[in-house]
Amino acid sequence: MTTRIWDAYLSERDREVAAAAGLGERAGYGARPALLVIDVTVNFCGDRPEPILDSIPRWRNSCGEAAWAALPAIRQLLDAAHASGVPVIYSAGLDTPPDAVYHGRWADKNRRRNEDTTSARAGGNEIVEPIAPQPGDIVIRKTKPSVFHGTPLLSYLVDLQVDTLVCCGTATSGCVRSTVLDAFCNNYRVAVVEEATFDRLDVSHAIALFDIEQKYGDVVSLSDATSYLSQSTAFRRPS
Repeated sequence: MTTRIWDAYLSERDREVAAAAGLGERAGYGARPALLVIDVTVNFCGDRPEPILDSIPRWRNSCGEAAWAALPAIRQLLDAAHASGVPVIYSAGLDTPPDAVYHGRWADKNRRRNEDTTSARAGGNEIVEPIAPQPGDIVIRKTKPSVFHGTPLLSYLVDLQVDTLVCCGTATSGCVRSTVLDAFCNNYRVAVVEEATFDRLDVSHAIALFDIEQKYGDVVSLSDATSYLSQSTAFRRPS
């Protein structure tokens, strides 16, 4: 059996329970995909490739090396989607003033939350240059973890008649997981690309992927997702 990233964190009992419950079946792709790149911004990547403990003092949400290691994989997915005409959708945070109601409960759980509104953090919600959007790509600004919450994402997917979301980005345990849950609740097929998804904590990354694989979508390899996007003909224009 192929070793998965979460295997190191599971007890033998966990494995037996998951198997007995019938969890973790492969759902498979649909016919009309969209690629969703979640929050791959300076806030979550930092402004340069460096160890996470060097990056976090400047960018509190940085995932450090894990972010920059994932960028080539995200680039590969983008190239495959663009070549096939598959819709590409990005999400990113929304700049808000220090006292904005948009903050909601974010500050309750992080003592550094107010740093995000300082001049030193300007540009933190911009998508990092190596995977910057191209003309025709959709960029959605959001204030909560899920890309669905309070945004027009669902209306775009309905208009495009999308049935499958190929997801990548960050953080696996936060914005990726919450978006996958909302996609599942709206009856979309979901694939999360392991090499193109990242988090600041190794355990959070692994267990979030495990939860998704067990109940809400398929955790797939980069080669599997790239092949699927490359072979998609749903949005390909006649030559």
